[in-house]
Amino acid sequence: MGQAITELSVSLDGFVAGPNDSPALPLGEGGDRLFDWYSSGDTALPLPGTDMVFQVSRASAALLSEEWSAVGSMVTGRRLFDIANAWSGKPPVDGPCFVVTHHPQTVSSEWLEEGSPFTFVTEGVESALRQAKLAAGHRDVSVSSASMTQQCLQAGLLDAIYIDLVPVLLGDGVRLFDHLGVTPIALEQIRVIVAPGVTHLRFRVVK
Repeated sequence: MGQAITELSVSLDGFVAGPNDSPALPLGEGGDRLFDWYSSGDTALPLPGTDMVFQVSRASAALLSEEWSAVGSMVTGRRLFDIANAWSGKPPVDGPCFVVTHHPQTVSSEWLEEGSPFTFVTEGVESALRQAKLAAGHRDVSVSSASMTQQCLQAGLLDAIYIDLVPVLLGDGVRLFDHLGVTPIALEQIRVIVAPGVTHLRFRVVK
């Protein structure tokens, strides 16, 4: 069985989106700077599960194509699901997406129908992750969004943290590492790749 990992673009001051993020402004005010490196290179990088193709550096493409191909399912929260407008029915993963929500009855009916890539889980993140691991088989589970990452860390469910560190200070917004309690969480650095516009930091969660 694969690992539960999170991989997010993060500002130097720890934000994954700017303030006032919404469906109209998914990355918040100024948050688009976190993804400049996705379009500043000369190497094509298809995003699994979608029709999107990024243009990144060779170093970033080599790393991310390897990591993304190892992912077989995704866990996300309802807030990100709504902000992303359900990714227009194409979540960024080569496999199913499990959405943690307290109110599945308010989800658009098209995403509840048979054949939808989404499964809505009301029993919390542990249940969602368990279902996602079964769906992924030997492949990894991508834990998306700051909230899901925090909840998985608190519950001891996250195996690795992949940070794409962007040289920008946002000052405010959605902080990745928040609400983690007072007990330190030890990490082991396993990889560092410096690329144009981004530094890829990879850590294992020590358990």
